[in-house]
Amino acid sequence: MRTMNVKIYHNPRCGKSRQTLQLIKEQGIEPEIIEYLKTPPSAEELDAILQKLGMEPRDLMRKKEAEYKANGLNDEALDRQALINGMISHPILIERPIVIANGKAAIGRPPEQVLSIL
Repeated sequence: MRTMNVKIYHNPRCGKSRQTLQLIKEQGIEPEIIEYLKTPPSAEELDAILQKLGMEPRDLMRKKEAEYKANGLNDEALDRQALINGMISHPILIERPIVIANGKAAIGRPPEQVLSIL
């Protein structure tokens, strides 16, 4: 096992999330698994993740989820903080899986995309 501080924001019900977790383990890495639906990141953590990904909040949102429109998050007038707060309140809206390693972040879509930061 390589000692490396790797975190995965994981949803065990998501196929891509499970595949990404498996891929990390196949690299000999035992990541810290954060089931973000049970333990959502704080606004500060999510903001830091977005900065590592080089994304704006809306880029990381699952816009097809019912909660997106139901909570008015499709309103173009909302600022960055309002969108981040929306994802914290409704973590189902956060795209998954997100892997953090070596001060970088990647989304496991496709799962192989995370290999670039390991």
